[in-house]
Amino acid sequence: MRTRILVAFLLVIGLSFYLVTVTTIHLVGDSLFEDTVQSGMSGVAELSAALGERVGAEPADAFYQRLLEAARTSGGRLLIVDMDGKVQADTFDAHCGTRVALSEVYTLLRGEQESDYGFHRVLGSAQEETWVGCFASALVSGGARVGALVMIVSVQDTVDSLTFMRDQMMVIFGITLAAVLVMAVLISRIITKPVAELSDGIERMSKGDYQHRVHVPGKGEMAQLAAAFNQMSEQVMSLDEARNQFVSNASHELKTPLATIKILVESMIYEDEMPAALRKEFLGDIDKEVDRLSSVVGDLLTLVHIDSHKLRLHREKMIFADTVRESVRRLQPLADKHAQTITVDIADPCEMFADPGKLSQVCYNIVENAVKYTPEGGSITVSLHRMGRDAVLEISDTGVGIPQEDLAHVFDRFYRVDRARSRDTGGTGLGLSIVQQIVRLHAGSVTVQSQQGKGTTFTVQLPVK
Repeated sequence: MRTRILVAFLLVIGLSFYLVTVTTIHLVGDSLFEDTVQSGMSGVAELSAALGERVGAEPADAFYQRLLEAARTSGGRLLIVDMDGKVQADTFDAHCGTRVALSEVYTLLRGEQESDYGFHRVLGSAQEETWVGCFASALVSGGARVGALVMIVSVQDTVDSLTFMRDQMMVIFGITLAAVLVMAVLISRIITKPVAELSDGIERMSKGDYQHRVHVPGKGEMAQLAAAFNQMSEQVMSLDEARNQFVSNASHELKTPLATIKILVESMIYEDEMPAALRKEFLGDIDKEVDRLSSVVGDLLTLVHIDSHKLRLHREKMIFADTVRESVRRLQPLADKHAQTITVDIADPCEMFADPGKLSQVCYNIVENAVKYTPEGGSITVSLHRMGRDAVLEISDTGVGIPQEDLAHVFDRFYRVDRARSRDTGGTGLGLSIVQQIVRLHAGSVTVQSQQGKGTTFTVQLPVK
């Protein structure tokens, strides 16, 4: 494809140069011949005016001598032609008494024009063809047209000059075209090489090779485009890796409870004499696994809706403080079960225009995490206050904390700091990721600070509108 484009480009350049050269030659040639025609026509007109009144008025010898003198002055050959087309006088004494076969003469004899001209190729004295110009003008004597004066001059010098100029211009054209074509090839390679690099990179990326990077030196537009492509490749590769990891994690999260349910059900099927208490315990375990499955599926659907931009916020005027209190109230029984203390500190009601259902999920998920990962007898503090035009919700606990190397990943999907303990608490590893996405939909931010063994603080900042 690129080769065809380059060939077409070179053909266009070559044709353009050829047209310019041919046009220039024609313009110069037309100019040269126009000067020759004007000179010849003005000369023959003057001579015909001077000789017309002397035709028949002077003796033949005297008139012929005058004609020879005029021929020497004009530098050409003169013919006197009567109205029948016969040559009455020829300064070369070659065609006297013969009829001329020049169309430019007969247009005058028929009265169609006062003067005319033509160019002809004839045999010269050295039996070589040469170009001559024939300029004819009507001879008028006593107010009547009596014939025509024909002046024949050589225009071979003009033709030779034009031919020489044409040859020189063709040589110059050839040299210039060759230089331009070489430069065009070099420039096109410089220009098309980055395009080829980008094209190759796009083709490789379309086949799944997201690790390929395009290298275009410089700081021009193509280099910027290559940098943008490399950045896009990195993002696509990250998205692809995240997708594969997400599918793997989701499959694992769904497979684990399904495997547990299968084991429990098979045990119940093949155990004919299972005690009622054990059967009830198995059914309770199955119920818990089904709840876990339902929770995972629900969280996955929520994330899918967020990723596909199908999740819509149903904003309304709300008191954020009421949402916080309600979330704490719902989790209070779980905290009481672990002898934990939840302290609520509301400094401002934080009236805002937001989705109360989604923000309730944010509060519930973070407080639930705090309760689950705080040891028995620990404390949890939930505070809400205004800071400028933002509502700031802080949820702190005295739990086990999060290692520093894990802080950057707590909002990743299916990420667990302690996988064994996280499964025991029934978490899906999606709650904090959902929190982050919902907060972002509200144009807010969520951050975490933690020290291992001392506790964790989540801070949610939302604009108050």
